[in-house]
Amino acid sequence: MTAMQIVWAFLKILLMVMFVLNLAAMLTWADRRQSSMIQDRIGPNRAVIKIFGKEIRVAGLLHTAADGLKFFTKEDFTPPKADKLLFMLAPIMALGMVFTLVATIPFGDTICPKAFHLFPDFWNQHKNSAGDYVDWVPRYGTCSADVKTGSYPIDLVIAPLGVGILFVFAMSGQGIIGAAIAGWSSDNKFSLMGGLRAASQMVSYEVTLGMSLIGAMMVYGTVRLDDMVRWQENHAWGIFVQPLAFFLFFTAAVAENKRIPFDLPEAESELVSGYFTEYAGMKFGMFYFAEYAEVVTGSMLLVTIFLGGWALPFFHRDGLTVAIGSSTLLSVPIGHVWMTLIDVVAFFGKVLVVCWVQVVVRWSLPRFRYDQLMKLGWKVLLPASLANILVTGVVWLALDKAQPVAGEALKVAADLTQALVAVVATYIVVRGAIGFFATIKHRRDLVGSSAGFSTRSGGTKTSPMQA
Repeated sequence: MTAMQIVWAFLKILLMVMFVLNLAAMLTWADRRQSSMIQDRIGPNRAVIKIFGKEIRVAGLLHTAADGLKFFTKEDFTPPKADKLLFMLAPIMALGMVFTLVATIPFGDTICPKAFHLFPDFWNQHKNSAGDYVDWVPRYGTCSADVKTGSYPIDLVIAPLGVGILFVFAMSGQGIIGAAIAGWSSDNKFSLMGGLRAASQMVSYEVTLGMSLIGAMMVYGTVRLDDMVRWQENHAWGIFVQPLAFFLFFTAAVAENKRIPFDLPEAESELVSGYFTEYAGMKFGMFYFAEYAEVVTGSMLLVTIFLGGWALPFFHRDGLTVAIGSSTLLSVPIGHVWMTLIDVVAFFGKVLVVCWVQVVVRWSLPRFRYDQLMKLGWKVLLPASLANILVTGVVWLALDKAQPVAGEALKVAADLTQALVAVVATYIVVRGAIGFFATIKHRRDLVGSSAGFSTRSGGTKTSPMQA
């Protein structure tokens, strides 16, 4: 490994870890703010700093800092009869496995060394010895190394493993093991019940989580996450070719994160705090933070497998090319460095949107009963994932037999889905910008009262008073 590769490895680790850490911290604030907006409340406003007699609340952001300070200063309590080794190991397992997953998730396309200049222009061509223009960057395929300078292509992923999604499955289940160990080692009946719920919930949804991706792997023809993104970049996003698998994976991912409506392992109204009832201080903080970090990593996987990863509609490694079928409508070459930056920003932007959707779900749905949770996992999601595999196989074989007649039609359909994504994304961005700067008008509406409801239904009958 060269010195430049070591530097790049350090930068990639720093970028991904800092993104997960900071976004997980921001999600604790977003949970409070989003819940207050949905429930029409004031929201987080108690944490305040006074400077020259003026109170500064920073839109509730100080609550996140107060939480971190509280975790560091609270007593590190351990139950007298607890298994001390496992009690200390459980939060480490819960948080550590989250950052293990980050290493396998690609956040950008490969950087081609020949086109990576300090001051890049908007052209990806140069003149060869014969005076002809030659492309620096290939639109498809792999980049070649620069033998003269000894530089090699750089994959924007910390650990580009060949096993890809299989490693993700192996590591994602370890966090639930941490919850089960925490419940058993605490010597508390409520913690034990929470740990058992976490284990049974994992069995229910881990199967669906894996089954929902088999259809995607059949379509993409690979288990590597970066190759999945490249397939979506050249064809259509996974949400269009595997729509049912997208919703199944999203539901199973929320259940894996143990958030409402699937927060049975830590249901406060039933189990005090579930498997981490006996935890305090930073041990509790690690469990608390691991839940939000799992939201981020789950969103990263969802974006990578179903929402095009770093890819944007009609953007390729060598620039912007708007094409429908064999007709090219617009072609604008863009420097490779700029395209790399666009890819990275696009990936993290998609992750932010998916995290926000999970926050909205968190405050919009009620908690399932435990029997409803099991029925949903085993009687609805699992059969649906198996049916998705069957339908995907039949359709894929039919399309394979119909080649090359169906090839051009599928290419046009894929380009139309890219155009649809571009139009919808542009509309959302424009409406969001307009709404952000628009003046908010508050209006109080009286929905009704019990007296009004009874009057509209014919009034109430009052029985005569009896002596």
